Amino acid sequence: MTIYKPGEETTTPPTQEHIAAMGRFIEELAKSGVLIQTDGLQHSSKGARVRLNADGTFKITDGPFTEAKEVIGGYAIIDVKSKAEAIELTKRFLKVAGGGESEVREMHDQPAYDARSASPSQFADAAQARLQQEATR
Repeated sequence: MTIYKPGEETTTPPTQEHIAAMGRFIEELAKSGVLIQTDGLQHSSKGARVRLNADGTFKITDGPFTEAKEVIGGYAIIDVKSKAEAIELTKRFLKVAGGGESEVREMHDQPAYDARSASPSQFADAAQARLQQEATR
């Protein structure tokens, strides 16, 4: 999985050229079978941060967020053979995106819960199995 951080948030919509370039890149990855899912996120002014404080209270901060480098602009779930391959694809994405940074993270082999195909009890069973599997690594 890659998590995209644009570096700074803008209210300016992307140009038609940028949209076309990103569309071509996404289409290439989808056709190759590498791209599982991707999406951009709405401006942080439409969001909120929820933090649990040490004393058990919550701090809710409505967007926009002043720490722009921490703003997440989008994500992609990719299926690649190695971290090196994920990094190379991410470098290509950042060139198309025009900058920013992306975090590359490995996901578990099976999702812990998919609401479209599993019940909450199946989630609990899967989570327990994952914990046991990780304990034996």
